[in-house]
Amino acid sequence: MQKEREGKKMKEMVTFFLFGWHKRKKKKKECLLGLLRSKTVVYVTHQVEFLPAADLILVMKDGRITQAGKYSDILNSGTDFMELVGAHEKALSALDSTEAVSVSESTSEEAGNMASTNGVVQKQEDKDLQNGTADDIVGSKGQIIQEEEREKGKVGLSVYWKYITMAYGGALVPIILLAQVLFQTLQIGSNYWMAWATPISQDVKPAVSSSTLIIVYVSLAIGSSFCILVRSMLLGTAGYKTASQLFSKMHYCIFRAPMSFFDATPSGRIISRASTDQSTVDLRMQYLVASFAFSMIQLLGIIAVMSQVAWQVFIVFIPVIATCIWYQQYYIPSARELSRLVGVCKAPVIQHFAETLSGASTIRSFDEESRFRDKNMKLADANSRPRFNIAGAMEWLCFRLDVLSAIAFVFSLVFLVSIPEGVIDP
Repeated sequence: MQKEREGKKMKEMVTFFLFGWHKRKKKKKECLLGLLRSKTVVYVTHQVEFLPAADLILVMKDGRITQAGKYSDILNSGTDFMELVGAHEKALSALDSTEAVSVSESTSEEAGNMASTNGVVQKQEDKDLQNGTADDIVGSKGQIIQEEEREKGKVGLSVYWKYITMAYGGALVPIILLAQVLFQTLQIGSNYWMAWATPISQDVKPAVSSSTLIIVYVSLAIGSSFCILVRSMLLGTAGYKTASQLFSKMHYCIFRAPMSFFDATPSGRIISRASTDQSTVDLRMQYLVASFAFSMIQLLGIIAVMSQVAWQVFIVFIPVIATCIWYQQYYIPSARELSRLVGVCKAPVIQHFAETLSGASTIRSFDEESRFRDKNMKLADANSRPRFNIAGAMEWLCFRLDVLSAIAFVFSLVFLVSIPEGVIDP
């Protein structure tokens, strides 16, 4: 019984080895004769099944080239190559006979298990064909590394919401907004206090004493400073926590990624995401999001003050706001696509530079420095081109906003000067 179990185990091992060998042989054949069919390949091997497709065969013996030519010419002209082909065919026939014996002597249970396994594999292959997996895409396009794709359209609000609520579940966001609201309120209060308590001229008696004026103003300034301190500390904490979580998740995904990911993804693309993009998340993203929220709070405060003091100014503000919204809809899509182009064009520069450094000795030995230098300059130009367009788009927007601000200021000044005296309380 023990010998039968050992024999059965040996047959299973042989079957597993043959199955893996055939799979590796098939993959190698697909790679050499499929993906690399349009490339120049130097292949050193003792396996002769790929040689009929070779353009030139060099037979080496004792460190020297003994034969050279095509498969049919060498096969009919020498003995060394004939011995190699004969030995290879003999080995293949031995493996085929061993496989036939192992398969014929397998039990019906093993056959059923193998059939079920093949059924699972076949179902998985059918599913992959339907879903369009990466292997099918590689086979259809004929290359492993594909061009980097970029997103199109606007960024959804869910992305911003996920970023805001990533640190402590978003618990710090209401406190930060409350600190900004208090700061804006204290700023408005300090300005109103100085306008109300300061006499218009020396003949007018002041409403409060000078000491009271200074004490209240300093108290409001200290309160504003405290709100700024709380806002800055909480904003820095939330930004640091969010950046740390994104950094950890990114490294976890990279280190746990399969080898096929690194085969299909250039290292420059990974470095660009882990350096430049991560630096933006670390240093700029929280302040960009916060500046938008703070600007909206400041705008609401200005509207509240103007509605109480000089609501007539809204006659000018409404068309100005409408024009700004129109500029926004015209500018943001272009700026967004240009920013994405910058990210896409940066990775090839890093990848080409890294590969050039790693293969510097080979490049010099073949005297190809000029070609790699020209390629590097072309990639650098392609990376600088969208940056120049971004700068041009920004100048376009700034010029129009400056003109719009000047027009709004002139109309507001003319309106405030031309209204009757006593309509607006200074």
